Amino acid sequence: MAPVAVLALSIAHYALTNSAWAEQTKPIRALAREETALPRPRPDAVPAERAESGSAAVAYDAELPENFRELAKQPGEPQIPGLTIVYLHPLGLPGDAVKWQNIIVAQTKNPTKRGVMVWVETDGTVYWSTAENAIPTHGDGANRNDNKYIDNAKTYRRVIKTNSIGVEFVGNYPDVAKPPTREQMQAWLILVRFLQERYGIPAENIYAHNWIDFKDRRYCEGCELATLARKLGYEPSKRASGE
Repeated sequence: MAPVAVLALSIAHYALTNSAWAEQTKPIRALAREETALPRPRPDAVPAERAESGSAAVAYDAELPENFRELAKQPGEPQIPGLTIVYLHPLGLPGDAVKWQNIIVAQTKNPTKRGVMVWVETDGTVYWSTAENAIPTHGDGANRNDNKYIDNAKTYRRVIKTNSIGVEFVGNYPDVAKPPTREQMQAWLILVRFLQERYGIPAENIYAHNWIDFKDRRYCEGCELATLARKLGYEPSKRASGE
């Protein structure tokens, strides 16, 4: 084949390939974040710059029913659409529970030892493991006072087991750096608001375990989950007397 013909074929092939690539990438570039229906399942490690966008996509999908506030105050075994709760201890009236003031978010390093009120499995199923009028054994006494993550003047020896609900996420054992699953994130975004509404807990009283106690230095326990919950900015309704 003549050199000129070969050159012409090469140019045509390049133009065709470049055109096809442009057709494939054009709609991807135009896709806005809010148009993304669901995030893809995350790998074991997520770069820090991508973590927020992935969390935001999950948050966008976590809508609450219109009667959410009423459901959150019910006794027995209330179920919230989009959330599966297995009650090992049915609920009473919120006014009969411990006066919970805080929520501590933990992640399981030892699956044989759990001292929290609620835990969340990797498939997003929530287990209410301790009665709401009992004091679990979680927490280390709020011993962190170095202000590394937050102002610990407000938490030191104050955010403790007698006034704080512990929520533990299963799945990072033995790899402590393994992040929560997408199903856990979706469950959390509904569960945390359920707890806030039921007990009147403001968003600023949600803490990662690493924020209030000296924990494993290899990772920040509960930090992504607590940050995401605070960003929701949910405001619970005020408790009525006798609830």
